[in-house]
Amino acid sequence: MAEQAVIGGYARALFAVAEGEGVLPRVEDELYAFARSMDQHPELRQALTDAALPAEQRKAVVRDLLGERAHPLTAALVGMVIDTGRTRELPKIIDELARLAAEQREHELAEIRTAVPLTDEQRNRLAAALSHATGRQVDVKVVVDPSVLGGAVARVGDLVFDGSIASRLEDAKHALGG
Repeated sequence: MAEQAVIGGYARALFAVAEGEGVLPRVEDELYAFARSMDQHPELRQALTDAALPAEQRKAVVRDLLGERAHPLTAALVGMVIDTGRTRELPKIIDELARLAAEQREHELAEIRTAVPLTDEQRNRLAAALSHATGRQVDVKVVVDPSVLGGAVARVGDLVFDGSIASRLEDAKHALGG
């Protein structure tokens, strides 16, 4: 319980800073993508959580990764978490920040995993379809995950919608008795 309180406190602090600067939607998306990168790349997670590396060196890794593509506040917020020694909890902190942002907009958070990035039109169509299917407005976070192969896997709360090619192949294999 104490860990969840710490994670919630950090999430609220990051949320407040991004909202106060007027860049919450952009920074929230960038932080969410960064957290998924940490989840998908153990070597990145190791580099950022290695206490033997000075914090400045770990923050330089973040700046190099995000570069000019991200808002400067995104790297600064990740750097703040690194400075406080909470890098291991960063993905959980960011997940909570995304949940708080969706809750503020009275939306549900939807994570969509696809093999390739989505266009804005595809993202909007998926958001509309998930809103229709769940009866709730959703905020879509897209995670590029090559293991999906094709199609998409969406999670809204405890609901999972699996329209991936991998899932369809598995279903066909079972149907053929394999």
